Amino acid sequence: MFVNRSKEIKRITTALQQKDAVLIVIYGRRRCGKSTLLKKVIDKNDIYFAADLREKSLQIEAFAKSIEKVVTGFSELRYPDWDSLFHNLKNTLDKKITICIDEFPYLVKNAPELPSLLQNIIDSKINDKYNLVLCGSSQQMMQNITLNSSSPLYGRCSEILNVKPMLPGWYNEYFETNAIETIEGYSVFGGVPRYWELQKKHPSLADSIKYNLLDPDGILFKEPETLFYDEMRTSVLAYSILTLIGMGCNRLSEIAGRLEKPATQLNRPIKLLIDLGYIRRETPFNTSLKSTKKSLYKISDPFMNFYFSFIVPNKSRLEFGLIEEVWNKINEKFNQYVSEQWEELCRNAIPRLNIEGKTFNPAQRWWGKGIDRKPMELDVVAESMDKSTLLVGEAKWMNNISVRKIWNELKAKTKNIPFVQNRKVIPVLFLKQMPVKTTDEIIIITPADIIAVLK
Repeated sequence: MFVNRSKEIKRITTALQQKDAVLIVIYGRRRCGKSTLLKKVIDKNDIYFAADLREKSLQIEAFAKSIEKVVTGFSELRYPDWDSLFHNLKNTLDKKITICIDEFPYLVKNAPELPSLLQNIIDSKINDKYNLVLCGSSQQMMQNITLNSSSPLYGRCSEILNVKPMLPGWYNEYFETNAIETIEGYSVFGGVPRYWELQKKHPSLADSIKYNLLDPDGILFKEPETLFYDEMRTSVLAYSILTLIGMGCNRLSEIAGRLEKPATQLNRPIKLLIDLGYIRRETPFNTSLKSTKKSLYKISDPFMNFYFSFIVPNKSRLEFGLIEEVWNKINEKFNQYVSEQWEELCRNAIPRLNIEGKTFNPAQRWWGKGIDRKPMELDVVAESMDKSTLLVGEAKWMNNISVRKIWNELKAKTKNIPFVQNRKVIPVLFLKQMPVKTTDEIIIITPADIIAVLK
């Protein structure tokens, strides 16, 4: 089942329909559906080639054989290098086609001259009979190849698409499930389509977690190692940073102390992990981003968060086959874990919601001292686009709660906020379920409301 990617499909097909040959670059995290997307948009007479880590001569031979389907006899010649292959391709094509090279970084590893060669081909219009689509899971390398001003291919792309994990609204459509189950499943597997496919093979979320994640033979048991292999010279530091954050070390000083490294040595790997979408840096609402003392680091990706919260601390037990024992411990903390993911989804949804006729900027958490000088936290804070209003929210993921009690507590907090500055304050509750009885005074947003806009 193929869902979403309509924007990406439109941009790719529009580019490919141009009269002149184009270069398109597609990159993104592994298993996000880039290859499936490519196969969805290319014609049956186009070329799709998946690169691997073989030697250059073997790659050239395999590539020539893939072209054989549109150019009879193309692979019968021996091509000593990529230059001779691409030049001969121009001479033998009798109609315009599209050539997709998947996992392009693998080719570059064994042929570092390839980007410069493609630059010459494009600048000399040697590729006037074929579009080129370059795709890769190594986000850092693909960005360096195309977005770095010193790269040979810089400024030559018609489209550069970053295929990101999908939002929970598409998870809901894929599984055709209710809103609560969507939030719970998304909190574990995030927005990666391949993980969804693996989950769908099982009758329940618990079964899929135990089979794919907790079992040492499960396909996702060592998934982060595979992801880091594409991006980093050494995955040890990235793995260690995420392990510590998963354990609750959220400040840079804490992480550096546990790793016995100067904090300055962690700036670069942490920035890379942020750029890749694995972690995020949080500062309290109304605080300068330059304020490093108040910064917290959280695992941003739901799958990674689940993995480093539950799999890594229990790996020894899991290696001994104690899957049910570990699952029981996870199950005890599962609602608490989902509640943190629920808060983040609520914050992410704020700019897409219209509340009391107002639209809002991106939301943040806030923590600090209230007017009464006592510590206070707010789950959701956002300023309206016209700067006249503050939205202040409390997010709860539990059953059978006293809505009136939570509402009164939130109202009391709004009177204790030190940064209101004559703005109107709109209190909002983000609840797992709509209560049977409520009043018009209380604004309640449910999982169904969040899923509807996160799509």
